[in-house]
Amino acid sequence: MRVALVHDWLTGMRGGERVLEVFCDLFPGADLFTLVHIPGAVSSVIEDRRIITSPLSRLPGIARSYRYFLPLFPAMVERFDLRDYDLVVSSSHCVAKAVRPGPGARHVSYVHTPMRYLWDRYEDYFGGGWAGPATRAAMATLRGPLRRWDRRTCDRVDAFVANSRFVAEAIDRIYGRTAEVVHAPVDTDLFSESGEPRGEEWLVVSAFAPYKRVDVAIRAARRAGVRLAIVGVGPMESDLRRLAGSGVRFLGSVPADELVRLYSTARGLLFPGVEDFGIVPLEAMACGCPVVALDRGGALETVVGAEWAGDPAGVSTGATGLFVGEQTPEAFAHGITVVESAEVAFDPDACRKRAEEFSTGVFRSRMAQILGIVSA
Repeated sequence: MRVALVHDWLTGMRGGERVLEVFCDLFPGADLFTLVHIPGAVSSVIEDRRIITSPLSRLPGIARSYRYFLPLFPAMVERFDLRDYDLVVSSSHCVAKAVRPGPGARHVSYVHTPMRYLWDRYEDYFGGGWAGPATRAAMATLRGPLRRWDRRTCDRVDAFVANSRFVAEAIDRIYGRTAEVVHAPVDTDLFSESGEPRGEEWLVVSAFAPYKRVDVAIRAARRAGVRLAIVGVGPMESDLRRLAGSGVRFLGSVPADELVRLYSTARGLLFPGVEDFGIVPLEAMACGCPVVALDRGGALETVVGAEWAGDPAGVSTGATGLFVGEQTPEAFAHGITVVESAEVAFDPDACRKRAEEFSTGVFRSRMAQILGIVSA
């Protein structure tokens, strides 16, 4: 059986690329198709195979500008020649699910999210807060045709798999298709407590995209009077640096061992965005770090929220975090204060145990069953 893997782009290691690593492990001889590949940007598990790219990947400066080519993505992904493959496995958060499989081939699409900047998060990206007038005008014209294309091409998928119930509901609502839920994996072998004592800093680990709402975390930390370390990069970095005060450290991208140390020594993780799934809370919990999260999206499927009402005796056993009801600095500052005051105590072992329910081994086994192979 010839297998093709399809992934939107290979420009860095995030949650989607961790999923792709498992697919590469399940199909070590599979070819990999992607719109843009920046050599060295992903792990050796992904790099060490035949990678076929679109013409976009050869453009000068594409590593910084690929997002601006969104109108060309549909034509580029449909150019991939998959006629010789029996099984196509796409890992999609943009257009990968729209590839054209060959006659008789089976196409299983693992969807991290339908294109969020066309559907549920359009206002976050193009509502005027961060995008310029020209970008907003262009997307106002392009949004309708791109949405129609996105809906029409879902018929090329034989079976949808969603990374969360939240995304499965979006697939049903947007595409009119059902999806089996297999939560994305966290590497619990890599992410575990470093053994160092908890420090004084709070932590944010995030790409700097509008919907991540890192600005809320910065304002909340300032309001609560705590120090904050931020791991991540992205197009909003200059805006966020201007917002931050002296108590905020921007660490950029950090190696895995340093990220483990940061999770292990942080007072807690702030997670203010509405995420389709969100692997970061699981990485933090695997290192024994509690999470203060917005009570929406994928976090509701991973974080076990403390049932706190001002009485420590009311805290639920096994809680791994605290849910916040509003996406505001005031609400998150209150969550920080509750944790800092020790009115709610979190057990690192409970955090770790919860993360292990989403391990790579669990994900690999579930996907092997769906894809009809025997998992080693």
